[in-house]
Amino acid sequence: MSLQLGRSVFGDPLHTGNTLTREEAMQLFDEWVLNPRLKLHMLQVAALMKAWALEKEGLNESGSWHWEMAGLLHDADWDQWPELHCKKIIEELEKRKVDPEIIHAIASHGHLHFGVIPETKMDKMLYAFDELSGLIHAYSLMRPGGYAGMDLTGVKKRLKEKSFAANVSRDDISDACERAGIPLDELVAFIIPVQAAAGSGVGND
Repeated sequence: MSLQLGRSVFGDPLHTGNTLTREEAMQLFDEWVLNPRLKLHMLQVAALMKAWALEKEGLNESGSWHWEMAGLLHDADWDQWPELHCKKIIEELEKRKVDPEIIHAIASHGHLHFGVIPETKMDKMLYAFDELSGLIHAYSLMRPGGYAGMDLTGVKKRLKEKSFAANVSRDDISDACERAGIPLDELVAFIIPVQAAAGSGVGND
């Protein structure tokens, strides 16, 4: 099953700056995503994107919502329409006249699958957070204290164990870090406390 999108331009430049409201995004999220584990993953990635935009990119709440929304909806079609992954959510957001930058970030969050290269900082960070967030969450589930006391050494040990969270692409993680120009250690150190604080209620406030 090919998920290649066959294009690299998304949305209309005239819609630059447009987003869904938080209420609209959460309604789409709740209607399209039924699997609780997938919902949690998407909420965690949304929290990471928002935190990075605020802390590292110096964006305000309005600007950070663009990043958060990309994280919140990046896997929106995977649950019910896996054969249309990325294609369906992209077309939905284009129909709703969403900023092309947000759509491109979603389209490029797995360039080996979708054929769209991450270009902007938003693109690269969504790509970087996606797989790594999943691995770190999987690690938290096997630890008695969850995220409490989790450290870089433990995460990197699990990363080297190919049988652990085997569905997480180590190649994507390595490629994403290189494209973002950010060391793996820095990304892991950023993710752990954000995901620890996020819990399961991110994005609902």
